[in-house]
Amino acid sequence: MLISLGLPTDRLPAHPELATAATITTVSQNAEAAGFHAVFVTDHPFPSAKWLSRGGHHSLDPFVALSFAAAATTTLRLQTNLLILAYRNPFLSAHGLATLDSLSNGRLIVGVGAGYLESEFAALGANFDDRGARTDEALAAMYAAWQGSPVALTGSGFTATDNVLAPLPAQRPRPPILIGGNSTAAIRRAVTSADGWVPMPSPAAASRLLRTPGIESLADLGSRIDIAHRLAAEHGRTDPLQIWFTPWGLSGFDLAAWDASKLRDEIAQLEALGVMGLTVSLPGNTVAEFSRSLDTFAAGILR
Repeated sequence: MLISLGLPTDRLPAHPELATAATITTVSQNAEAAGFHAVFVTDHPFPSAKWLSRGGHHSLDPFVALSFAAAATTTLRLQTNLLILAYRNPFLSAHGLATLDSLSNGRLIVGVGAGYLESEFAALGANFDDRGARTDEALAAMYAAWQGSPVALTGSGFTATDNVLAPLPAQRPRPPILIGGNSTAAIRRAVTSADGWVPMPSPAAASRLLRTPGIESLADLGSRIDIAHRLAAEHGRTDPLQIWFTPWGLSGFDLAAWDASKLRDEIAQLEALGVMGLTVSLPGNTVAEFSRSLDTFAAGILR
């Protein structure tokens, strides 16, 4: 099972110590030494105060934060989880991602999502209602740019005539692309346009806020995986679809009450459903606390 660790850079402004170059360096190097497959960061460039007051969080710029993780390590993969393509011009995204993959010698994993915070879309001048279509358009534009030949393509707010991208991604033809979200539209996008799919545990009661169906149990996840298999058959997909998930055992992670044996059992159940990768976030409001969480998790799960 591949396991990607969330860098604790999202704990601003309360814990600025965790969002520094030194912390990214320390955590990334410790994660690599412990055997984590990757580290990941989220993408919230300009969230609203209302969302933050309800439990939302800030994030560092994903391109910049992951570049520090890349410079501090040699084999650790670098994951966006999740990059909101509809916030940006697709060729700027293609350039930033290709640069990061090139400079890291091909260690990038690109997780993308359609997004759900309407206020953040408005602040960034991005249309919220067509975010799904713009995500599809952005993927097509990035794939075209990553071929390295002149691109002629017109889309939402852009016109490329004979434009060429450099550098190209080190991974050819492109880095692995994972599509986040629980909806049928997200699953279809993963099946038809990507390498993998990242569903997420979420309560059904929050489906309206999160703009995605809830997944509250293994049965819920299994039913969504069944949809993925059906769509793959309908679209003639033969390549396996990578599936990443966050274990429920890490929801509200409490080291005092944590049972490594139960979590290992849950991971085995997820693996039986076809999950190949996990995204995990660990507790800790100081570098020392987070490092202890990392060591505890590594001792109980990775070794």
